[in-house]
Amino acid sequence: MQAFVIDTLNGASYGLLLFMLSAGLTLIFSMLGVLNFAHASFYMLGAYLGVTFAGTLGFGWALVLAPLAAGFAGAAFECTLLRRTQPVRAGGAGGLRGSPGSGGQLNALLLTFGAAWAIGELVKLVWGLQPLAASAPAWLDGALFRVGGAAFSRYRAFAMLVAIAMLGAIYAALRVSQTGLVVRAALTHRDAVEALGHDVPRIQTMVFALGTALAALAGVVAAPLFVVEPAMAESVGSIVFVVVVTGGLGSLSGAFVASLAVGLLQTFAVASDVSLGGLATQLGVTLAPAWRALTLAQIAPLLPYLLMVAMLAVRPQGLFGQRGEDA
Repeated sequence: MQAFVIDTLNGASYGLLLFMLSAGLTLIFSMLGVLNFAHASFYMLGAYLGVTFAGTLGFGWALVLAPLAAGFAGAAFECTLLRRTQPVRAGGAGGLRGSPGSGGQLNALLLTFGAAWAIGELVKLVWGLQPLAASAPAWLDGALFRVGGAAFSRYRAFAMLVAIAMLGAIYAALRVSQTGLVVRAALTHRDAVEALGHDVPRIQTMVFALGTALAALAGVVAAPLFVVEPAMAESVGSIVFVVVVTGGLGSLSGAFVASLAVGLLQTFAVASDVSLGGLATQLGVTLAPAWRALTLAQIAPLLPYLLMVAMLAVRPQGLFGQRGEDA
């Protein structure tokens, strides 16, 4: 029971960290209709900037400055490069872009893939190939509480609070503020929003900047928990796409539920000593001897992908998917 409580909290903290990262990708896809392959690279950039700012200005400033820097970089990328991949809408005022077609989506995917490679190489040039040491600040170091012999760290509790605060801020911004109302209206009634005098391309740039800033914030928070090195984008990027596909493309609520599901699933699997052979015996399934020797902990990295495959087989649009084929 003691281990169950700690594993649940650890899984929830990991899941909320995944949500911090997947929320930005979900917002970008909702507004621009583009899956940003460079999203995990902005997460990595945020982690490196966070370590740098934390070493010179302190951890608090790192939480603010690293997302701002990544947000500005994302806005510049969207304005100067990504915008050019969107097809120009005939008759639009000033040649405003419309929803990307198949050609625009392909160009945008290729561009973001190239941006991911460029950011990775930039990180190697600036910070080198060796991992960076990232430690939690002294006021967040140590155990928050103990359950028997197991402890839950203060920093993981802090990461959970940051993710919950971010969720609340996004909800308030989209549901309460006037800017959020305009953003939500632009998703489905772009012409009407433009007719009211709102600059939709500027709104799209703002959303892209917000998405990259959220990714960088996740990188700053994750830096003391994981290894800060040039391959960290590749290690987490595929998991983020599993989350957004499982939750439903364009759905924040789906990303939230899927993030928690993936975090709890992997954490409990890693902490388990159950073998596939014993599990197969309980289920009455026959497995090859090589598979029977494996444990759930050994196949834990595969479980999120199996979850995604099962979700696509049962519900192709994901848990709360809203975008149709015309998206």
